[in-house]
Amino acid sequence: MAKIAKYTEDNIRSLDWKEHIRMRPGMYIGKLGDGSSPDDGIYILIKEVMDNSVDEYVMGAGKTIEISVKENTVSIRDYGRGIPLGKVVDVVSKMNTGGKYDSRAFKKAVGLNGVGTKAVNALSGYFKVQSIRDDKTKIVEFELGNLISDAPVIASSLRKGTKVTFIPDTGIFKKFKYRSEYIEKMIKNYVFLNKGLTIVFNGEKFTSENGLKDLLEEQINEESMQYPIIHLIAEDIEVALTHSKAQYSEEYHSFVNGQHTTQGGTHQNAFRQALVKTIREFFGKNYDASDIRKSIVSAISIKVMEPIFESQTKTKLGSTEMGGGLPSVNVFINDFIRTELDNYLHKNADTATSIQRKIVQAEKERKDLSGIRKLARERARKVSLHNKKLRDCRVHLGDMKKETRLDSTLFITEGDSASGSITKSRNVNTQAVFSLRGKPLNSYGKTKKIVYENEEFNLLQAALNIEDGIENLRYNNIVIATDADVDGMHIRLLLITFFLQFFPELIKEGHLYILDTPLFRVRDKKETFYCYSEKEKRVAIKKLKGKPEITRFKGLGEISPNEFKYFIGDDIRLDPVMLDRTMSIDEMLAFYMGKNTPERQEFIIENLKVELDVIE
Repeated sequence: MAKIAKYTEDNIRSLDWKEHIRMRPGMYIGKLGDGSSPDDGIYILIKEVMDNSVDEYVMGAGKTIEISVKENTVSIRDYGRGIPLGKVVDVVSKMNTGGKYDSRAFKKAVGLNGVGTKAVNALSGYFKVQSIRDDKTKIVEFELGNLISDAPVIASSLRKGTKVTFIPDTGIFKKFKYRSEYIEKMIKNYVFLNKGLTIVFNGEKFTSENGLKDLLEEQINEESMQYPIIHLIAEDIEVALTHSKAQYSEEYHSFVNGQHTTQGGTHQNAFRQALVKTIREFFGKNYDASDIRKSIVSAISIKVMEPIFESQTKTKLGSTEMGGGLPSVNVFINDFIRTELDNYLHKNADTATSIQRKIVQAEKERKDLSGIRKLARERARKVSLHNKKLRDCRVHLGDMKKETRLDSTLFITEGDSASGSITKSRNVNTQAVFSLRGKPLNSYGKTKKIVYENEEFNLLQAALNIEDGIENLRYNNIVIATDADVDGMHIRLLLITFFLQFFPELIKEGHLYILDTPLFRVRDKKETFYCYSEKEKRVAIKKLKGKPEITRFKGLGEISPNEFKYFIGDDIRLDPVMLDRTMSIDEMLAFYMGKNTPERQEFIIENLKVELDVIE
């Protein structure tokens, strides 16, 4: 019989506020990461401070927010009312302390539980907050959540407001790097949702005149729109939508009280249902919901009294009620869409005709594909079961209870040796491996039919669970792991083409990466260095005494599983695939995968490691 552990008063321990946050950071900021993903913790730290500054603007205090990110140091300055000087320490270091518990002051604020800045403080190696109000100022400083300086209140001629400066703790966020593209996207969302607000990021100004209409224009260029953007606004709700000519699946950008709910929630579900219902009623036809929503690109923002989110990172709305005497979220959104969209379509006959034409086209394509899709799904099930093409992780095998999709990664690799090395060295709890057989088909210019007819594409789609869009995407990180040579680059390019052609939202939402693996191993009897460039190799040689052994890794299969575990573990290096906003998806695909051009040949020669200018 198993020995029962002792359970006495000595086992009971009370943690102070910072100890709990530092021991369980995932509860407060989601995953940690190194900055290569937009939902990594270092960006959540910025967001938590920014939310407070934006809430000040929403309350009518301060029209400008300044952000500076230099190396690892972040400074955020607003011109709001400033934290009451006698409560500065409490607001950033005492749990369940803040002004947002008073609904009279913050009726529709982003953060309501008083945790945000405390989490930033506890998870920062250095944290400083300065409040200015009533011609006075107070500055307090912390290290790892511990108060190190509590300066007295002094006179000040500075404009009122709050300035927070912090450096994430390198003991928690190891080898991290801020990427300006992710910060800019966050900032743009703030200004799209708060017309009139100006945010200055490292000297560059961001503002918006047209709200969610501007957001959609960031996502889809005019040539790719099936019809001009429909933009509908009322108190507590704003909606923008169009259909794309270039993509197949649905794309939603949803927000609650200014918070980007990347995983949707009750408001997004209500919008999808209301759209289908209104379109059916307008045309008097019972169109299939998937045909109505196919290729839609849309954004919805609502304001809710004291919203309930499903986690501290506020990525999914759980509230069913609007509050403030309004009907439920579902009824409120349905009534708005039914009235405003119906009116718009009656007044804009060309748009209505274009929508109906798009629905009819989607219906035809769906029926043409129905037989193929059924056979493809059956084939995918058989191959996955018997050929072990997908080596899944325990998160999706039902063995793990705590991990979520945020923790999961799918490596896409080619060749038995490379697949074998990754499979043997991976974290079986959260990392899965998909093995390609040879080079993928060039999907440029092909229709969705090819996804089902081509075994590799069909199985990859099934593994990711994205047949009906990325809402149920099984893996948060999709990592292309191929050799750093011409053949490996070609495979990467073909895979990126596949995702751009059929699932561009995977790239838009920051899910696609390239695995960066070392080119050299430099070692002597005592030390080993793995080098990712010629420069790193030269530095390593200088550090070692005598003549070191130098190994050039020609392919992933040459790296043993014992070594590979270092490159896909805590120190994994990922290069995110990012869209170049100066080119449309159609233009990018035409340039990189169309007829051979001298320009593309030159580009490939110069960029053996980092394909396309969609990669940072």
